[in-house]
This record gives sequence, C-alpha cells and structure tokens, in this order.
Amino acid sequence: LLCLTCGCAPLPTATANMSSARPFPTRQNLQIMKLKLVGAKKGHSLLKKKADALTMRLRALLTTILKAKEAMGKAFKDGNFAMAEVKYAAGDIKSAIIESVGTAQKRVETRVDNIAGVKVPVFKAVDMADAPVDYTGLARGGQQVTKARQTFSACVDTLIQLATLQTSFLILDEAIKVTSRRVNALDTVVIPRIAGFVDYIVSELDELEREEFFRLKRSQDKKKKDLQLAEAERLKEIAADDAGSLIGGGDDPDVIY
Repeated sequence: LLCLTCGCAPLPTATANMSSARPFPTRQNLQIMKLKLVGAKKGHSLLKKKADALTMRLRALLTTILKAKEAMGKAFKDGNFAMAEVKYAAGDIKSAIIESVGTAQKRVETRVDNIAGVKVPVFKAVDMADAPVDYTGLARGGQQVTKARQTFSACVDTLIQLATLQTSFLILDEAIKVTSRRVNALDTVVIPRIAGFVDYIVSELDELEREEFFRLKRSQDKKKKDLQLAEAERLKEIAADDAGSLIGGGDDPDVIY
C-alpha cells in the first residue's frame, strides 16, 4: 500500500489495521481523529487540484500533438519529394553521402520539466558544428542534395518535438490515473471512515456524560433523602423530649400563702 497523499511511503501496519478496529472513545483519540480528518480533507483538496491541473495540461498536449503530427506528415512528405528530386538529378548518392559523414551534426539534449509535481522529460535537438561536406565526384545535383539535407533536418526537429510530446502525454496520463485513484480512495474510503470514527467517539462520549450526569443526580437525590430522614428523626427525638418534660416533669415547689 502506498501513502494516499504523496505516494512515497508505505502505510504502517497499525494504520492498515485501523479499518477493522474502532478507537477507544477518549478525548485524546477524538482530537487525533479530528486532526486526521482535517489532514485527509486537505490532502483530498490538493490531490483534486493536482488532478485538474494535470487534466488541463493533458488536453493542451493533445492539441499540440495533433498539430505536431500534421507538421511531421508534411515534413516527411517534403523530405520524400526532395529525395526524389535528388535521385532524379544525381542518381544514387547513398554511398557517397555515407562516406562524407564523420560525426553526427545533431545531438539530443534532455532536461526534466515539473508539471504539478510530475517530472516529465523534455528533448531538444542541438545543432553541432557543421562539418564540411565534400561533393567531389558529383557532377550534378548539389543544390537538390542541400535542399534535401535541410528538409530532413527539419524532419528530425519535428520528430524530436513529437517524441517529447508523446512521452509527456504517456507520463501525465499515468499520473492522472494514479492521482484519480487516490482522490477516489480518500473521498469514498478514508474520509468517511475517519468521519465515522469521529461520530462514534462523540456519541460514546455523550453517552458517558449522560451516564455520569444520571449517576450524580441519583447520588444527590439519595443524599437529599438521607438528609430528610435524618432531619425527620432529629425532629421526632426533639418532640419526644418535649412531650416527656411536660407530662412527667420534675416536682413543683410548694406555694406558701
């Protein structure tokens, strides 16, 4: 399993097993789950923006690729026509041209471009120093050979540009698929699961608070009842003492007239 937000680190076993066990309902776990929920929503938003940016770039690449393919078809058409002119004017010059070429006059440089966090290679044709071409032995057709050479040089440039576009298209298409899977996983699995954990912890904590409130209320009612019973007993004792003193009180002193 890869990390859904960045795709660079595997998920630990505890996180993988989180789906099968509910967290213990405590205030600390509630805060942890809320932070995870915020992080998951933020990651979902960022990945959604990344997928939208990649999709827009991919659509722009499609238009550019179509234009490049049309340009490549036209360039090769002109190159074949120029080659036909060379064969008509100078005959078969393949062996002479091969012997006159010492080093490649075009090189391909590669650099890396960053598109919304996705690295794509960019190819660029670089013209090296033009080597002198010896047309010794060619009685005719020198102008046609030069024209054909320039035409096929333009064909190579167009082909390298198309290679850059096609490579970028394939890499972006795969990146969009991976990002879309992560967005869907966050939207349909991770965020609802964490939100369910938060709701579960909140409901359990509310239930615990209700039980504690009920217990305290019962305890207070019992204390009030005990106090009332104790007060009633005390009043009874006082009333009994007063009645005894009135009925069988001590001897009255003699009255002398």
